[in-house]
Amino acid sequence: MAEIVRMPKMSDTMTEGVMAKWHKKVGDKIKSGDVMAEVETDKATMDLESYWDGTILYIGVEEGKAVPVDAVIAVVGKEGEDYKAALEAESGAAAPAPAAEEKPAEKKEEAPAAAASGLSEAELEKKGVTVIRMPLLSDTMTEGVIAEWHKKVGDKVKDDDILADVETDKATMEVMGYATGTLLHIGVEKGAAAKVNGIIAIVGPEGTDISGILAAGDAPAKPAADAKTSDAPVAEKAAEAKEEEAPAATGTGDRVKASPLAKRIAKDKGIDLAQVAGSADGGRIIKKDIENFKPAAAPAQSETSSAPAAEKAAPVIPQYVGEEKFTEKPVSQMRKVIAKRLGESLFTAPHFYLTISIDMDNAMTARTAINAVAPVKVSFNDIVIKAVAVALKKHPAVNSSWGGDKIRFNEHTNIGVAMAVEDGLLVPVVRFADGKSLSHISAEVKEYGQKAKAKKLQPADWEGSTFTVSNLGMFGIDEFTSIINSPDGAILSVGAIQAVPVVKNGAVVPGNVMKLTLGCDHRVVDGATGAAFLQTLKGLLEEPIRLLA
Repeated sequence: MAEIVRMPKMSDTMTEGVMAKWHKKVGDKIKSGDVMAEVETDKATMDLESYWDGTILYIGVEEGKAVPVDAVIAVVGKEGEDYKAALEAESGAAAPAPAAEEKPAEKKEEAPAAAASGLSEAELEKKGVTVIRMPLLSDTMTEGVIAEWHKKVGDKVKDDDILADVETDKATMEVMGYATGTLLHIGVEKGAAAKVNGIIAIVGPEGTDISGILAAGDAPAKPAADAKTSDAPVAEKAAEAKEEEAPAATGTGDRVKASPLAKRIAKDKGIDLAQVAGSADGGRIIKKDIENFKPAAAPAQSETSSAPAAEKAAPVIPQYVGEEKFTEKPVSQMRKVIAKRLGESLFTAPHFYLTISIDMDNAMTARTAINAVAPVKVSFNDIVIKAVAVALKKHPAVNSSWGGDKIRFNEHTNIGVAMAVEDGLLVPVVRFADGKSLSHISAEVKEYGQKAKAKKLQPADWEGSTFTVSNLGMFGIDEFTSIINSPDGAILSVGAIQAVPVVKNGAVVPGNVMKLTLGCDHRVVDGATGAAFLQTLKGLLEEPIRLLA
């Protein structure tokens, strides 16, 4: 009988996996224990082994594609066996879907029914009726407030008349109707808001029945097949309406009325708006005025304005034309889980931070002495890990985690060590760190670092931390704060050792100071508890001989 192969859950946080590489193809023989494929999880790329003997009959996931945990990825069975029945049984739950698709079809019938009492918008357009909708006047605008109506129902309007002032999320701008006729309907009162694309007014021949448009509501009418020729002017009008705003100032101090589109084109072409005659209402300059402008008069203008320019020379800003561009790449499984887990931690656990300065003179001397005899070179981070583990034994409240209706106080000290890798961040765990020597901790951390870069860490390597240490000191960062690695109750951020003046025995002398910042989950760690832990940690690092006792 054919066996269904599913995407396994390879870590406690894994929700989906990417098929990094298939080592077998359809028709290949496979035995139990053979590596079928490599799967990229949120933490590492791991081998997927077969638990069956037989032939690969079906592969359902291409390389590079992601599928959720427990999804079907392959079928193994006897050569020539019909596996389709097994696949159909798996997908049987999706059969009722077509029934749900019938509902949208019913809804499509409602709009024509509602408009049956009058002509449709497409039919009215042929009769010279223009529906004026709330334009999109900024990239973030979702609705606009009618600040002022300049026309009322029954007024005659021309295509360049300003109908209303609209207050957006960024400015108050003028809206032109770009229609000639009678204002038949105002859909939004002064001071009220309308959604983008909502009907705000209707212009057309006097006495036209517009009940069909009003019955249809704000939904845009479907364009008729023979209305293609009218689409371009309507789109152009909408773009022009979006560009309308307050008048621009000229270099002479006079006010020139111009649309932003006209101003932008004029700026690109180097045209002085003061020389352009506007053809719109009130002498407003629009796009076609700039396009039709003849710059023959420009030299004369520069001569007449040379005297004021000599009196007060304005700075000349060179024009720079750049290109906006970007690249995008799919989010890796690791980055997805980092975003999810850290987001949950930051917005669930109430964080607070405590910072303390450590005199590292003795630690630097001790490290030099230790490395002279140690089989493995010890880093300052190794010393911090050891000191943290010892301090946690004296402050179990910091070595705790929130469980909703209970708090877990861990009696063991498993220290997570944050490590940066190409795709994000991994946190392998040094277990029972308080009982290990500095050399042992150093060797373990180095091994984890090599495995992390090679994506060879296993779930057992990163599970079970009770506290986390994050060190950016090697990157020259003086101090920083970290997001708690849930379910830990705290995290320590380690900064760089800085050579600074310090006061010792009443005298200012050269010193070496390192700043530590403790991030605490306030549900389990109080301020005084965290401060006491930092004081103990400070004592251990400033007298590192205590770590060897």
